[in-house]
Amino acid sequence: MLDITLKPTTLRSAVAEGKLYLPPETVAMVRNREVKKGDVAEASRIAALMGLKKTSELLPHCHPLSVLDASIDVTTQDDGLHVSAQVRTIASTGVEMEALTAVSIALLCAYDMLKPHAPAIAMRIGDIRLAEKKGGKTQYQRSAKTGNAAIIVLSDTVSAGRKPDTAGVSVREGLERAGFDIAAYEVLPDEPEQLRACVERHVAANLSCIITVGGTGLSPRDKTIEALQGLIDTDLPGFMETARAFGQARTPYAMLSRGIAGMARNSFIATFPGSRKGAEETLAAVLPALVHLIEVHRAQHAVHEGGYR
Repeated sequence: MLDITLKPTTLRSAVAEGKLYLPPETVAMVRNREVKKGDVAEASRIAALMGLKKTSELLPHCHPLSVLDASIDVTTQDDGLHVSAQVRTIASTGVEMEALTAVSIALLCAYDMLKPHAPAIAMRIGDIRLAEKKGGKTQYQRSAKTGNAAIIVLSDTVSAGRKPDTAGVSVREGLERAGFDIAAYEVLPDEPEQLRACVERHVAANLSCIITVGGTGLSPRDKTIEALQGLIDTDLPGFMETARAFGQARTPYAMLSRGIAGMARNSFIATFPGSRKGAEETLAAVLPALVHLIEVHRAQHAVHEGGYR
């Protein structure tokens, strides 16, 4: 199975549908409840519910999920039976395969119940498809550019060339995948005045997003928070609270990060940890809300000056 440990837990839903094509006389038997094996629609619904719960047992690459809501509709149409399945959960991966499995099992159940009443050549399962999917990456991936961003890496060793930067590169790549234009990528030593001047320059340029990487810990040289606290006009504590909670589920040390986030004029500022793992986890946790914030702020700023200020 694919590693989903960095994917955030969100509300996810999927709708799938499919059809069993039948001759008119067999459809009439279903409507008149004359099928020997019983109520086709009700049996198919029950089979769908049983099947979707076993999706991970049937498909080797599917993660086991706790399905929190499922509804199955079986509708009799003039040329057959139409099945629709809606599945919802709160998880780190989607439920489209559960929805597709539910539809497939329902149609197979109906086929089994109706095969004594129609020749095989006149019965056909088809049009199985995913009709809708929500949650996860669909919450923040856009076809258009999201905004522009600056990544500032704070590290004495990286800036001196004694160690390669991996955390900042990872954040840059993650933002690019989410649709951000990278306006700047800089590596600085842990010098508060130099960092503040750099961030002030990007705020003056109205960059959508400014991410610092490093300097959020407890060592004497970790002064990122102290350097930037005064620049933030509107605190957004939920961002880093979410990031710490996300990280804490994966390492017992996430609580030690002192990261902050907020708006400075029209720019969002967030301070990420300096380790690659910590930076990746932080970005994974806050990215959906970050993209939403940038889009809402842009829309509000287009109407009146100020936005989130």
